[in-house]
Amino acid sequence: NSSKDKTFEINLAYGNQPGEPVDKFANKWKELAEEESNGRIKLKLYPSSQLGAEKDVVEQAVSGNNVIVLTGYDFLMSYGVPDVGILSAPYVAESADDLFYLTTTDWFKDLEKKLNNAGIAVITNALYGERHLMTVKEVTSPDDLKGMKIRVPDNEMYIKIFEALGAKPTPSPLSELYTSLQQGMIDGAENPLPVLQGAKVDEVAKNLALTQHTIIITPLVAGTKFLDTIPDDLVKILKETGDEAAEYEKPLVKEESEKVLNEFKNEGVKIHQVDLTAFKKKTEKVYDEFPEWTPGLHEKVEELLKNKK
Repeated sequence: NSSKDKTFEINLAYGNQPGEPVDKFANKWKELAEEESNGRIKLKLYPSSQLGAEKDVVEQAVSGNNVIVLTGYDFLMSYGVPDVGILSAPYVAESADDLFYLTTTDWFKDLEKKLNNAGIAVITNALYGERHLMTVKEVTSPDDLKGMKIRVPDNEMYIKIFEALGAKPTPSPLSELYTSLQQGMIDGAENPLPVLQGAKVDEVAKNLALTQHTIIITPLVAGTKFLDTIPDDLVKILKETGDEAAEYEKPLVKEESEKVLNEFKNEGVKIHQVDLTAFKKKTEKVYDEFPEWTPGLHEKVEELLKNKK
């Protein structure tokens, strides 16, 4: 069988900058996948949205291109499986471990089948981290956000979260964040700390509110059309090495976040410990704003997490 010796070149696309935890995860995955497959898998890394905006690359994947793309569950909602979006909902889980646990349940496996039917395969999940808020003016309570333009990813979940908090969510690519802040087109941005630093937000916005409004695990997805062209043993290696790289990355996210927090402090960024209850309360209504979710979805997830404990 010729595919035994055939090499499969796969592009791995993500919006993050070189050196961020996501990039270290990608490099680790490349190393492991190439080693385990004896070079039959070649992963080519494209950081910094080099292959285009997330939306476009996910489309490329679905249409059968040889690409794996880092995306979000909030983003995958629009592929006919709205329930996956709850994994990115505000304050849905207390820890990243809770979210990783949810991906092992039958509830999630059922959603994965539905994604497969929509042409999307989740290869692995990586930790993205706790998202916080960095602004030009200080924010210590949701009231301070009134009318503030906050850059968010281009998806419904983040738009609804920041509307609920009273801000004016402004979707744009991560790559345009710095310029938008510099030119005063936006008043702030939200993301995990290493990502905010990677985008140099701290150079222009000197206030950090530790809102932890979402904790994010990111799916790395490929198109089922493309995966069907790869021998099963290589698909298995891709998944296993992806999981292994994701485990390797978890402590890095924590270390990196702590390191960045200290660097921010040292360069005069004001750190605001906010009352999370106030933010939680304000964002509760987001759960009622997705009529396409299965009735009782939030309760179902809470139930699954109770059983974990």
